Amino acid sequence: MNLYNLFERTLLKNYLAGTAIAVFGMGSLLIFGTIRLSVSEGYILIGIMVFSAMSMGVSEFLYYLSYSKPVRNVYRNGDPSSAQWQKAFSTLQRMPVLAVKRTMLPHFLGITIPAVSLTFLFIHLEVLSLPHSYLLLAFIGAILMSAMHALMEFFLTMKAIQPLLTDISLQMKKQNLNLSSHEETYFLGIKKKLLASSLFLALFPVMFFSLLTIANMIEGDRSTLFDFSNWPVFFLALLILLAFGGSVLLSDNIQKPIQELKFGMDTVKNGTLSSLENNYSDEFSELVSGFNHMVTAIKERDAQNELLLESIYMLMAGTLDARDSYTAGHSWRVSSYAVQIGSEIGLDSRSLDLLRKSAIVHDIGKIGIRDEVLLKDGRLTDEEFEQIKQHPVIGARIIEQYKMAPELLMLVPGVKYHHERFDGKGYPEGLAGHDIPLFGRIIAVADAFDAMTSDRTYRKGMDVERALQILREGKASQWDPDIAEVFVKIIEKEQVKSNPQHANEKVNQSPLRLSHKGSEPTETSAFRS
Repeated sequence: MNLYNLFERTLLKNYLAGTAIAVFGMGSLLIFGTIRLSVSEGYILIGIMVFSAMSMGVSEFLYYLSYSKPVRNVYRNGDPSSAQWQKAFSTLQRMPVLAVKRTMLPHFLGITIPAVSLTFLFIHLEVLSLPHSYLLLAFIGAILMSAMHALMEFFLTMKAIQPLLTDISLQMKKQNLNLSSHEETYFLGIKKKLLASSLFLALFPVMFFSLLTIANMIEGDRSTLFDFSNWPVFFLALLILLAFGGSVLLSDNIQKPIQELKFGMDTVKNGTLSSLENNYSDEFSELVSGFNHMVTAIKERDAQNELLLESIYMLMAGTLDARDSYTAGHSWRVSSYAVQIGSEIGLDSRSLDLLRKSAIVHDIGKIGIRDEVLLKDGRLTDEEFEQIKQHPVIGARIIEQYKMAPELLMLVPGVKYHHERFDGKGYPEGLAGHDIPLFGRIIAVADAFDAMTSDRTYRKGMDVERALQILREGKASQWDPDIAEVFVKIIEKEQVKSNPQHANEKVNQSPLRLSHKGSEPTETSAFRS
C-alpha cells in the first residue's frame, strides 16, 4: 500500500469515528433520551438518520474529491512538475481547514436538510407525533454536532497530513526542485486555534445541556423510547470524555512541533547540523524556518572556519617549504600516504581529516631549527642531529602554547611522536609499541618512505622496491608492523596499476615526488625528514 492510500484510509477512519461520536452518539442521546416515542416512531427516526447520513456521506465525498485533487494527481500521475508538487504541498497544508469547511457545510447541510425535511413531512402526515418545536431544537443540535465533529476532524487531519508533507519535501529535494510554498504557506495562527478550541469546549456542554433540558421540559414526565432516568450522569461522563479527547488533540498539536524543535536543538548541541522538515502552517512554521536559517548560518560559518584552518595548515607547510626548497612537497606527500593508510585501516572521515592535517604540519617544528643545521649539506654531527631531534617537541609546543582551537590541539600527537620507534628507541620520549599514538605510528611510516624515495642534492632517492624492503625489515623494530605491512601493500598495488611492466620504477619519477634534501644515512633511522 502506497503512502497516499494509507493517508486516505487514515482520513476515512477519522471520519467514521467522528461521525459515530457526533451523529450517532450525541445525536441519538439528544433524540432518544428526550423525546417520547413509540417503537414504530423510533424506527422511523432511525431510518431518517440513516438516510440523512448517506446523503451527508455522498455530499462530503464529492467535496473531498474536489479539494484533494492536486494531492491525488501527484501520487497517481507520473512525473509531476514543480508547480504540481507545490500545489499539492499547499493543498495538504490547507486540508485541516478544508476538513472544517467540509464538516460545517456538506456534512451539516447533507444531514440536516434531508433529516428536517423528512421529519417535517412525517409530522405533517401524522406518522410522527412530534411538536414542530423539535425541528428547531434538532437544527440547533445538528449545528453543535457538526461543530464538535469539525473540531475533531481539524486536529486529526493535522496529524494525518504530516507523512505526506514530509514525503513531498523529500521528493522535491531528490529532483532538485525548489519548494517555495513555505514562504507562502496557508497561515492559521495558534491563537485562533486555541481560542476556537477553548471556546467550543467551554460552550458545547452548556449549550447541549440546555437543549436536553428544554426538550425534557417540553416532554414533561412522559417516558421516552429508552429509559434514561440516569441520563444526567451519562451525559456528564460523555462530556468529560469529550473535553479530555479535545484537550489531548489540542495539546498534541502544540507539543509535537515543540518536541521537534527541542530535538533539533539537541542535535545542534551534539554537533550534528540537520534542518527540520517545515510542514506547519502556523507560527511554528516561522520558528522552524528560523531554526533552519540558524543551521544554515552555522554550516556557512563552519565552512568559513574550515577554510581558515585549511589556510593555516597551508601557511605552515608553505613557510617550511620557503626555508628549504629541497623539501618542498614533502609534507603534502606524507599527508597523502598517511590518508591512504588511514583509509585502509578503517578510520572514519573525521579521523582521516585530522590525520591529513596532522601530516601536513608534522615537520612544522623545523622552523625552530637553525639554518646552518637544517640546511646543511651532507652528514650531520651528533650535536647537530640532537638539535634536529628537537623539532617534534618544538612543533608540538608551537601548536599548544598559543591556545589554538581544540581541533588544532588534536594534531599534537602526530606532530610530536612521528619519530618514535616501535621498539622504544625513538625520540623525543622513547615511547614503544602501542603507547605511541596512532597518528604518530602512521606518519612515521609515511614520513620514512618519502624520505627514502625522494631525491637529494647529492644523491638519488631509492627505488620503490628497496624502500619497501627496508620497511619490511624494520617492522616491529622501527615501525608498527601492521601499519608498515598495510602501507607496503598499498604501494605495491599502486605500482602494479601504474606500470605493471616496470613495478620497480622510482617514486621520484612521478610528478608528486619532488626533491628532498638531506644526508646519506647508514641506517633508516638516520634519515632527516
